Amino acid sequence: MPRTTDFPDARRGDAATVLVSPWLVPTAALQRAAADSVLAEWEHQKRPDAMLALTTFLSTDGSHVLNYAQWTDDGAHREWARTVRPAAVGRIDAAITGIRRPGLTRYRRHRSHVPEGPGPRPAFLVTPAFATTGPDAQRALADTVVGTLDREPVPGLLGVHVHLSQDGARVLLYQEWAGASAWRESTGHGASARLTATIEALEGVSPTPAVSAAPTPADPPTGEHPDAPETRDVPEAHDVPDVPGLPDVPQYRLHASLLNIPAAAAGTAATDGRQP
Repeated sequence: MPRTTDFPDARRGDAATVLVSPWLVPTAALQRAAADSVLAEWEHQKRPDAMLALTTFLSTDGSHVLNYAQWTDDGAHREWARTVRPAAVGRIDAAITGIRRPGLTRYRRHRSHVPEGPGPRPAFLVTPAFATTGPDAQRALADTVVGTLDREPVPGLLGVHVHLSQDGARVLLYQEWAGASAWRESTGHGASARLTATIEALEGVSPTPAVSAAPTPADPPTGEHPDAPETRDVPEAHDVPDVPGLPDVPQYRLHASLLNIPAAAAGTAATDGRQP
């Protein structure tokens, strides 16, 4: 399938796992080259049917590329990471030096808020993240966000897709906005401010940087880490310096998407409610 300039269908029902992975680049001038390299590797290899879609976003501060990949299951992805990923990433690193990969987080989309009726296409992505003390806190945050927005939508916010990390320790709010100005105008005011205050009152929930310079223990050290030539080459957290100015809540513009399996062809439908 060709590249598209559409946001991914975050609500597709066959995406049982979502892999979110930032790639830190040494200069903003390398952002597009790094994003293109990811897509090109997938375009030139036989893609497993379990790989549904891959989208690359460019952070507005120029610090990194965000890879958002939808798969049918973790087992299929781990097999690809074990057998194909080392050579693919090796080729990228040979062409573009200085990319740093903190690691991926495995999520499942749990709930979504999408205003009713037709609306504009999303043009801007914001990804606030929260540390949670376990699955109960994750679900409480998801229910609070979706319930609050259903009662009082935020102008310019076209969709919020709540992603729960599989280890129970993290929640990502994948927010689709009409544009950067809509996000800036809403932040700290009105319905957006009230939602923030409601979240701050939740037990077991605290804001956390959405992107860290340190590696994350997303996968066991079995050589299957999808974002490094070999797991043993992923540095320890104390070996990775902080990235000056890396925002706690990054903002993104879409670079491109690669749709491997259309949702309709897979016989799935988007849903807004709780996932099983």
